[in-house]
Amino acid sequence: MNIEPSIPTSKNPPEQFQGDVWLDAIALPHEGDQRMVVATVRFAPGARTAWHSHARGQYLRVTQGVARFGDRDGNIVEVHAGQTLYTPPGQDHWHAAAPGCFMEHIAMLENADDPAGTTMWKEHVTDAEYEGGQA
Repeated sequence: MNIEPSIPTSKNPPEQFQGDVWLDAIALPHEGDQRMVVATVRFAPGARTAWHSHARGQYLRVTQGVARFGDRDGNIVEVHAGQTLYTPPGQDHWHAAAPGCFMEHIAMLENADDPAGTTMWKEHVTDAEYEGGQA
């Protein structure tokens, strides 16, 4: 057994996020056959990811504030603290803080066979998509 070393908080890159978003790693693979990745992610009001999908799906547990999740069909789901959202493998989606409030979630996913293929990043989410309209 060991206590994991602290990893400094990192700010997520503007190529994949709009607005201020910070990440704290909780669990990362140690061995070659391990896949689990867990992180706490904090979003400033209105901050959001770009469109993306995950090779093995993703669970997101909202721990503070109100989250917004969108899909390519234009559906937007608001998720509150204490609720968990699942996105299946390969589903394009985005996540964000709702307007006017900070949001924090715990992201849980498994790496792909090639970790570089775990998350497929795409274009930024437009204001219209974030607000509930198709672009």
